[in-house]
Amino acid sequence: MKKISFEGFMKGVFMLCATTSILAIILICYFIFSGGVPFIMEYGLKEFLLGTSWRPSNTPPAFGILPMIFGSLVMTLVAVVLGVPIGVLTATYLAKFCDKRLYKILKPCINLMAGIPSIVYGFFALVVIVPLMKDVFGGTGMNIITASILLAIMILPTIIGLSESSIKSVPNSYYEGSIGLGASHERAVMTVVLPAAKSGIISSIILGVGRAIGETMAVILVAGNQPRIPNSLTKGVRTLTTNIVLEMAYAADAHREALIATAVVLFVFILLINAIFLIVKRRTLN
Repeated sequence: MKKISFEGFMKGVFMLCATTSILAIILICYFIFSGGVPFIMEYGLKEFLLGTSWRPSNTPPAFGILPMIFGSLVMTLVAVVLGVPIGVLTATYLAKFCDKRLYKILKPCINLMAGIPSIVYGFFALVVIVPLMKDVFGGTGMNIITASILLAIMILPTIIGLSESSIKSVPNSYYEGSIGLGASHERAVMTVVLPAAKSGIISSIILGVGRAIGETMAVILVAGNQPRIPNSLTKGVRTLTTNIVLEMAYAADAHREALIATAVVLFVFILLINAIFLIVKRRTLN
């Protein structure tokens, strides 16, 4: 009897936790969309999304966020191109090639990377990567390449951790079967184990993209924060997140509504990216 009552109690606790999470998401969506959608409808969806001028202090003001959309997408794309191969190959090495003594050193270091505050990453890039980019490409060194390299470093712990767990969860019979058929260790891992772990690897990439497109504090320090569409990767740029953080403190009236509308666009982008990855994931599994 006590066991049944305890199980019922725990079921209620789990239901409460799940309901709280769902309620939090609903409240966030309500706040963002109720504050941003009316402004978008009033200002004009086309003018807001495709406008290339962001001048909230002018008369009349301009609230075009196309430069910030471009900056967010380009920086995320470059960061994923740089970070995903390194992350997946590192996870493969840790799971299937790394010596146990070396693993005891590398694994805690990677876990430590996940716990470092983003502002610390930003200071690191400001002191190390920015001067290097300045020497190589000229200018201030605060550009898309610098910010993308920083984001690629920041998404590595997420990709490595989830990919390694996915690779280790593949049944050992897959590996043993390929070895029994004459494959080498490297060939068995790369052609049998990795494809079998693609579901978890794709999930890690999804989380990495979400981390990259939503990062703010580190990007503020090294991206240049210029609300324009650059003509090369060596120019400064502003992202959707940095645009909100930089101006929300003093924004009022239409300016504040425009920033909330920017958050709506960012939220929709993240939903679309996740949906696309999930569709790709399902097709690859089938």
